[in-house]
Amino acid sequence: MKNKTLLIISREYLTRIQKKSFIIITILMPVLLAAMIVLPVLLVQLSESKKFSKVLVVDESEIFINNFTDDKHYSFSYRSGDIEQIKKEAFDQDYDVVLQILANTQSLKSNIYYKKNLPSGLQSDIESQMDDIFFNQLLRDSLHIEMARFENLQNLAKAESVTIQIDDNGGEKEHDAEVNQIFGMMCGIIIYFIIIMFASQVLRGVLEEKSNRIVEVLISSVKPTQLLVGKIVGIALVGLTQLAIWVVLSVGILLGVQVAAPNLFTPDTVETLAETPGVNVPNTAQIDIAPDNIFEMIQNYFTVSFGTIIFSFIFFFVVGYLIYSTLYAATGSVVDNESDSQQYTMPITIPLILAIVFVPTISTNPDGALAFWLSMIPLTSPIAMMVRLPSGVQAWELLLSMGLALAFLVFCIWFAAKVYRIGIMTYGKKPSWGTIFRWLREK
Repeated sequence: MKNKTLLIISREYLTRIQKKSFIIITILMPVLLAAMIVLPVLLVQLSESKKFSKVLVVDESEIFINNFTDDKHYSFSYRSGDIEQIKKEAFDQDYDVVLQILANTQSLKSNIYYKKNLPSGLQSDIESQMDDIFFNQLLRDSLHIEMARFENLQNLAKAESVTIQIDDNGGEKEHDAEVNQIFGMMCGIIIYFIIIMFASQVLRGVLEEKSNRIVEVLISSVKPTQLLVGKIVGIALVGLTQLAIWVVLSVGILLGVQVAAPNLFTPDTVETLAETPGVNVPNTAQIDIAPDNIFEMIQNYFTVSFGTIIFSFIFFFVVGYLIYSTLYAATGSVVDNESDSQQYTMPITIPLILAIVFVPTISTNPDGALAFWLSMIPLTSPIAMMVRLPSGVQAWELLLSMGLALAFLVFCIWFAAKVYRIGIMTYGKKPSWGTIFRWLREK
């Protein structure tokens, strides 16, 4: 019996890992993950190395003359006179941009003339400097306050706080709640897609063998329970193999980036990244980033125990997959095609969908009643507990959730074995729920 089960596991495993879809997804996922980490930094560095531009300012309002600040990207010169004549001369003299600031308008208005390509970020930089210069003049003329003094007052009035979590033993640790919430949501969503993807493969595999009558040949040499166990375990090993390859390739790609560009993840680059609009990173004043070390930089994003996270992720992936794959296998055994299976899979899938719908709620209130109970119900706990875990849960909650999931898995295995044994050889009319429950009482 043992050898036959191993043969089925080997067949399911080897058949699936040799598929082109498996190879493509396995390679593509680590590349996308590495790109999410590296691309924002590369974009910042590209913006830092953009072409130097010469800007000629024609200030009709006479407010901004000699007030623009040169930097490593732009230099400003000033002219007055007819704008049409100035434009012709400016572009002949290798100026990249002519900035015309209009007078006698109700608000700050300007025209930016360019001939070839408008330098990236120039418009926003000019508008920002114009706002500061004009505000500085208003402060000086109306309130008789210099901008430097005003900025000092602003800095004094800024509130800055550090979130510190106290554990059960009274220990204190800086804790970035937002980062941990995002990380938890990502873990929950990944668990959801993995469970759906691989459990659906079990369903399709059972349906394919049944519709092609292959199962009749297999049943003649192996027991239905052996076939069920072999299929579920074989696909589970495919999932674990894919996860292991993802981890190895992701680390390898990041190491390759580190070797190829050792200065990519430096403190200066990360500080610039933190100031880039639309890029969300932790406060660089609160984290210690070792130069030239991408992994220390990534580690500084999180303050959770990665040992607990990794163990829990693997546990809930395996148990969650086994729960849903056994139920999906039972569903596939009682119908003849995939369209008919929707009637039976929908009640099973609804809890998983509810869990993913409530992910934002669980993330923002991980200690709430909804989050707690969803993390205890076995059909929703693989997602809900992984969303809660990075924000911190008590050990007894995690252990109780795992225990309930394991107990429910035992029930699912018993239920699936009973249904699969009879349903796999049943064709024609779909059995009712009453008929399925009668199968459970048969020996």
